[in-house]
Amino acid sequence: MSGLVLKLGPKERVLVNGAVIENGDRRSRLSILTPKANILRLRDAIRPTEVHTPVRRVCYIAQLVLSGDASEEDGGAQLLSGITQLRAAFDDDDSAARLKDAEDAVVSGDFYRCLKRLRSLMPREERLLALGQGG
Repeated sequence: MSGLVLKLGPKERVLVNGAVIENGDRRSRLSILTPKANILRLRDAIRPTEVHTPVRRVCYIAQLVLSGDASEEDGGAQLLSGITQLRAAFDDDDSAARLKDAEDAVVSGDFYRCLKRLRSLMPREERLLALGQGG
């Protein structure tokens, strides 16, 4: 059996193709067999009040596409624009590779992979912002 396997804790919620699904009282595993299903663990979701940095803003756009609150066309265009802007701040080779992979994911319609790559830049962004504030 192939596909994505989700391991959910008790009462954990996940968004699958726009529907919120809540697990029961015990740990469980779900196998997602549908290719390109849009899936987001709600514990990992960025809330609108947490969108206060450039990387978080671009991640939030990817989330909106995954939740069905933005079209792939509109969200994809915004993501590509945001990734281009992030390249100005993240000029090291590793970050450039992650941004390239995020961009490739948008082009291929894999918004989950895009979100995953962009989220990996959040700790770096926090360090850059702390340095910029003299910390």
